[in-house]
Amino acid sequence: MKRILIIEDDLCIAELQKDYLEVAGFEVVICTDGKEGLNILKEEHAFCLLILDIMLPGLDGLEILRQIKEDKDIPVLLVSAKKEEIDKIKGLSNGADDYITKPFSPGELVARVNAHLDNYDRLKERFSKGVNKQNILSIRGLKIEKEARRVFVQEEEVSLAQKEFDILLYLAQNPNHVFSRDNLFERIWGLESFGESSTVTVHIARIREKIESDPSNPQYIETVWGAGYRFRV
Repeated sequence: MKRILIIEDDLCIAELQKDYLEVAGFEVVICTDGKEGLNILKEEHAFCLLILDIMLPGLDGLEILRQIKEDKDIPVLLVSAKKEEIDKIKGLSNGADDYITKPFSPGELVARVNAHLDNYDRLKERFSKGVNKQNILSIRGLKIEKEARRVFVQEEEVSLAQKEFDILLYLAQNPNHVFSRDNLFERIWGLESFGESSTVTVHIARIREKIESDPSNPQYIETVWGAGYRFRV
């Protein structure tokens, strides 16, 4: 049974999430304090997904994200009452895979959890098949090691969050093809966009900061105005 950790200071909300997730077949652990939640994450390695509130006592969700993103390779869904785009940008820029604003339907939460886990498992399976030269993409000084999920620019390794890597690899494997934000959201997140495709813009900007020598004049991921993005070769 897959285990999910919920770090949420509102126990009523956490219990409601827990009930729906358990009906869907998950084992759920609840924590209402940021510091305690971080300790649980560091001590236990059996969680397949984290549902994380931003406003927490002890330690806020964004700080928890910053401390775990290098060590934990699991999907993270941020939950917050903050609805402004800048708040979503902060959360996604810190490595979250999704951002859900309160109030939300518990059924939608379960759907997003299932979609993220299915997509994560599918990508891990795809990247674990075989070790050969086809598992490495090299394009003009950019090297992507698919199985190891590592990226190098001019032989220097750069660190990408999970969804950043997935977007870069998908675009690089489909060069010169234009994908809209909605296309990319549905393919990478495994969900209909529900108006959340701006998430893609944030991730593209973060990728450019890490792989482009001049992010304002990108050489790899180009913006096709009014259409979307393409990887140029």
